[in-house]
Amino acid sequence: MNMTDKPDKFTIRVYGLIANDRKEVLVTDEFQLNMKMTKFPGGGLDFGEGTIDCLKREMMEECKQEIEDIQHFYTTDFFQKALFWEDHQLISIYYLARLKEPIKFRVSSNAFDFHEMVNGNQSFRWVSAESLNPDEFTFPIDKHVALLLKQYLTGLS
Repeated sequence: MNMTDKPDKFTIRVYGLIANDRKEVLVTDEFQLNMKMTKFPGGGLDFGEGTIDCLKREMMEECKQEIEDIQHFYTTDFFQKALFWEDHQLISIYYLARLKEPIKFRVSSNAFDFHEMVNGNQSFRWVSAESLNPDEFTFPIDKHVALLLKQYLTGLS
């Protein structure tokens, strides 16, 4: 690439795969950008921020919760065009982590457990590893990671 070429554009997202002692995984149901989405908790990496610092910040923003025992699980290893940005490639990084006790946020047993579909609304729920269904996730990389996580937590290959 020479100095006049347009630089490549990347969107980097960082997610937490938060499991509990019952082999349940924390999932977030959100209404954002005028659409319903089911995903793992996390969000966008800010310039100048490390990936683990990003995950810690996102968990504080979304859950008011600290995390611990953070271990890398997966980084996107295939091309994925960013859904919300033209001409951007999406790279997602996933970390296994645990919540520091006590849990400080509301967890529901129902998906999209909020009163109305308003941008910014979010609810959390635990999903057992055995019933983790990639098809319930909104985005392609999350679907892939849900399958990998299910295999990892249940010992399936």
